[in-house]
Amino acid sequence: MIRKQVTLKNIRQITTSSIGETLLAGEQLGSLLASGDVVLLKGDLGAGKTHFVKGVARFFQIPVDEVQSPTFSLIHEYSGKVTLYHLDAYRLQRPEEALEFGLEEYLYGDGICLIEWPERIASLLPQSCWVVEITHVDKNRRQISIHQQD
Repeated sequence: MIRKQVTLKNIRQITTSSIGETLLAGEQLGSLLASGDVVLLKGDLGAGKTHFVKGVARFFQIPVDEVQSPTFSLIHEYSGKVTLYHLDAYRLQRPEEALEFGLEEYLYGDGICLIEWPERIASLLPQSCWVVEITHVDKNRRQISIHQQD
């Protein structure tokens, strides 16, 4: 098996202790994003991935209350200063299912693509992307690691 050489750049560590702080962390990443970027969101159920996406959306002037988890619909599209494509691969059984709903159009489109549970479609993802890993520290605190992967 051939493994991709992956380079990590600009690692940031943030600890949040509230939903508001997680939104702010998402907003901070939003300030670094541009059309065509792909963001992989990793973390357990309830880690705060969707709240983080709400923060990114807020940066692009998308109302936070419009942002919902796309677990059952697979994808939500939000229009703001930039279009956000929010995907959730949790329910996919195999990567080919993502191709069936047009994943490539979102990955290589004009907007920013944010993907929850990216490990389920890892073979389809671009090598260059942002990676956000959210872990529970305790009941209220989250550790958020953000880096670029090339």
